[in-house]
Amino acid sequence: MVLSRFWLVIFISSILFIMVGLFTSQYYSIDYVLNGKKDEPILIAEKFINEFPKPLQDSILKADEKTFKVNIDTLNADTTYVFKNKTVKIYSGVQKSDGLLPTCKASLFDIILPLMAYLAFFCGLMELLIISGASEKLAKKLSPFFAQIFPSIPKNHESVSYMTLNFAANFLGLDSAATPFGLKAMESLQTLNPDKDRASDAQIMFMCLHAAGLTLIPTSIIGYRAAANAANPADVMLPCIITSFIGTIAALLLVGIRQRINFKSATLLVGLMSVIAAIVGLLFYINGLNLIEKNFFTSNLSAILLIAIIGLTLTYAFIKEKKFVEQKTTIFDAFVSGAKNGLTTGVTIFPYVLGMLAAISFFRNSGLFEMMSEGISVIFLNFNVSKEITDSLPVAMLRPFSSSGSRGFMIDAMNNFGPDSLTGRLSSIFQCSAETTFYVIAVYFGSINVKNTRYTLATMLLVDLICVITAIAVASWFFVR
Repeated sequence: MVLSRFWLVIFISSILFIMVGLFTSQYYSIDYVLNGKKDEPILIAEKFINEFPKPLQDSILKADEKTFKVNIDTLNADTTYVFKNKTVKIYSGVQKSDGLLPTCKASLFDIILPLMAYLAFFCGLMELLIISGASEKLAKKLSPFFAQIFPSIPKNHESVSYMTLNFAANFLGLDSAATPFGLKAMESLQTLNPDKDRASDAQIMFMCLHAAGLTLIPTSIIGYRAAANAANPADVMLPCIITSFIGTIAALLLVGIRQRINFKSATLLVGLMSVIAAIVGLLFYINGLNLIEKNFFTSNLSAILLIAIIGLTLTYAFIKEKKFVEQKTTIFDAFVSGAKNGLTTGVTIFPYVLGMLAAISFFRNSGLFEMMSEGISVIFLNFNVSKEITDSLPVAMLRPFSSSGSRGFMIDAMNNFGPDSLTGRLSSIFQCSAETTFYVIAVYFGSINVKNTRYTLATMLLVDLICVITAIAVASWFFVR
């Protein structure tokens, strides 16, 4: 219900803002909202050639293809004059996001189809884990710990193994693997849900822990920083781990208190201390490496572990081939069967993703997001918050709505302020330490047709806020001299 109303608010407020801008002459044309593409110039006016000063007329007419661009400085948007059929169209600035129709197209071809391919492959592997009995063994090992966090899940339930694989994939920065494991976990948890239209406590806990995004190897962030010629691309790694870990603990506490989980349990405390010890130990190891060794370690660990997971799954399935015979199938046929289920899941979630991305497209292109972002930056500046911090806030604000949008702001921040500036580094930490909240809710709950998400959205947004505050504190601690 909350998500539905929030979706309507985004759509309606953005449409109203666009219409007001059109009738108050803020916009010359609003066609870009429907048909424009990201980074394309925006049409702001159209005039007859004789309405321009004579020097400008001459420049336009003498320019190649009658297209004259004015680029006074790098801080202001280019202004482009295009002469055609007795009129000159004036373009200035670039579009922040794809329009509605390109977004609809991109949501299918750039998001859903690749996602369906990932789902097909990893759901095929998961079918092997199920039939071979590997998932059952993993669930038995972890059930004592998960029983404290998810008291409603029966002992040795298969959802435990799926959630474990999802957390592990996120932990290692394996987004392509994390989503299929997560969707399978939600599907498995739904079998235990007595009210199929309403999110269960276990589903809410899983979603909030997933959204906190505990990450050990921020591979993509390091790659973007390396492309921007950062002196040490991996220097944000430790701040990313600390921020995402605090966000995960915050999610556990916020949901746990609401669900009255017993945090005094010895099993839970031992489990948490073990995770903390493992993270600290790995951080000490990484801290002892030189720059080249760190880059080699971070670029290869995730890939090696993913290959290891695939290899071990296939090897274990081969060892337990008798179980496949008992099920009157083969290893390959079982993989194909699981892959088909992955394709079905992709088709199911498409409408939910489409609806959310369409609303975000309107929100960005209306100018409402930029206005809110600038307003928040002004408020922060009045509280004497460093301009370097306020310049990075658009990444934090957009992250819950759009991963690609916030990534664009992050890259822009590194290009304009430098990858080794506080703004560039903080933008990287923001991008790494939170999840695309609205997209994730739409995908995960959409895959099982849950309509009432209860307090999931509010909790996930609060966790996002905690991650933002933590990121600012950690970045200031590490990088402000």
